[in-house]
Amino acid sequence: MSSRRNPFFDLERMFDRLSREFEEATSQWGEGDWALFETRGEAAVDLVDEDDAFVVTIDVPGFERDEIDLRVTEGTLWIQCERSSEEEEEGDTYLRRERSHASMRRSIRLPAPVDAEDVTAKLKNGILTVTVPKAEPIEESNRIEIEGA
Repeated sequence: MSSRRNPFFDLERMFDRLSREFEEATSQWGEGDWALFETRGEAAVDLVDEDDAFVVTIDVPGFERDEIDLRVTEGTLWIQCERSSEEEEEGDTYLRRERSHASMRRSIRLPAPVDAEDVTAKLKNGILTVTVPKAEPIEESNRIEIEGA
């Protein structure tokens, strides 16, 4: 029996590698003008399977509670963080304006059915902890009568 290789796995590995190499390259450019730009990235995530819930821990440094959009849809946890800031300084002979934008997004497919209504989340010191209760398994079954001649 031969197993088929998933072509999307190879693509995902390639994009992860490109992302890491880009981050390494931009860190070598130094502070200068590049410090005005913030890169968009993926949040680091830990997923723990507890008895009755999944606990997801996500690093979201620098983001405030109102800058984080958190949702559970069809068994997937979606996290999106976004912030923008603008600074203006005036002096006798100059005007300086600096803008920055940072965003991060991540989706985590949860490995079992969950109860999306009872999800809780806490943000402390740049770490978001999300507790997603597992859905109760359906143990009842109804026998179905088959009609016919």
